[in-house]
Amino acid sequence: MNSFLVAAIDLKGIYALAAGLAIALVGVAAAIAMAIVIAKALEGITRQPEAESKIKSGLILGLVFIETVIIYALIISILLVINVL
Repeated sequence: MNSFLVAAIDLKGIYALAAGLAIALVGVAAAIAMAIVIAKALEGITRQPEAESKIKSGLILGLVFIETVIIYALIISILLVINVL
């Protein structure tokens, strides 16, 4: 019976660690992706200033999709932690 308790504690720790790592990895990847997207958009605007409005709308849409991935990872991490507790 005591070994089941130790196994349950270890499993809770693994879920908590997985949730933390998921948020950290997705956050870092999203920050890098956003930096690349913004840099390319600014580069495009400097090359073609007349296309600024089209580039900005594409930039905003791309950033929204990246943020959506971050929110999904946050929801999954919260669900992992809630289900364990």
